[in-house]
Amino acid sequence: MRILGIDPGSSATGYGVVDWRAGVLVHVDHGVVRPPPGTPLAGRLACIHERILEVARRHRPDVAVVERVFVASNARSALVLGQARGAALAALAAAELEVGELAAREVKQAVVGTGAASKAQVQGMVARLLGLERRPPLDASDALAVAICHAHAGRLAAAGVTPRRRRMSRRALAAQIVGSRS
Repeated sequence: MRILGIDPGSSATGYGVVDWRAGVLVHVDHGVVRPPPGTPLAGRLACIHERILEVARRHRPDVAVVERVFVASNARSALVLGQARGAALAALAAAELEVGELAAREVKQAVVGTGAASKAQVQGMVARLLGLERRPPLDASDALAVAICHAHAGRLAAAGVTPRRRRMSRRALAAQIVGSRS
């Protein structure tokens, strides 16, 4: 299964593509869409839409997953972030993709083990999980983390792990998943 993760932002939208093959994550591509500085909001949104659509068409993912908007204390920032997210969602819809959504805390919990992880911790764990020589840019690592979280959620569902049972220790959970493969 090929998964496209998106971390939306009006000045930097990260994307990451991973393959989930026989229980193994494989890095395919990642990058950051950066509209030219000083571009008005409408132009930035058009750039995000165009580039995400291009990425979706180039990599042909089976599913796309977008990070949900974090409601910040600044209403204007939250509104602009929501518009960038909308541009990405419209691009994914234009590519006729199934689209899922994940909360940032859920992604951090799945990738690092704590929903309060820093961006640097997520970045380091993403590089480690995907066997990358260098850490990807922060926005791209967040997008890759979204894709990784979606892959892990699929593995847990296939192993019969219910949301309630996900709260067990990571060691017990890993033993359960390994045991379900036997």
